[in-house]
Amino acid sequence: MAKAVDETDWAALLLKVRDDQDRAAFAQLFRHFAPRVKAFLMKSGAGATLAEECAQDVMATLWQKAHLFDPARASVATWVYTIARNRRIDALRKARRAEPEELDWGPAPEPDQAEVMEAQQETERLGRALSTLPGPQRTLIERAFYGELSHSEIAAETGLPLGTIKSRIRLALDKLRHEMT
Repeated sequence: MAKAVDETDWAALLLKVRDDQDRAAFAQLFRHFAPRVKAFLMKSGAGATLAEECAQDVMATLWQKAHLFDPARASVATWVYTIARNRRIDALRKARRAEPEELDWGPAPEPDQAEVMEAQQETERLGRALSTLPGPQRTLIERAFYGELSHSEIAAETGLPLGTIKSRIRLALDKLRHEMT
């Protein structure tokens, strides 16, 4: 069985839209092309929602820019599908465009004065607690935490066995913990 050929004169309908803003002619064009444009967009990889939005946009463009249609240059179908293709490309570009990261402008917010005072007091307490440690333990703590040296590096510097370094640091930390509570 042969396929029925749609012999509607799409160009004449579009010329009525162009020249007379004929709503009935536009409705006929819409009924025919909107579902086909949506299917075309979905076949080219667009999701159903995006294809629907683009098809609506294409048909709105057809109404708004009908004055640009020239039947001597292209058929209505070619013109409509070219608009659809361009809308699809625009949608892809928009989707791929990276969102700009939020930039912090201006000075950083002032820290809460209560937090500043608390940190300062904590630092003073730690300094007093460190001063109560015996000299060799305090030196090891300072090298490990302020000098950012590993236990092995401290052992190499001091010539003390690694086990001794670890034991003294552990004892010093226990004393500091007790002083800080």
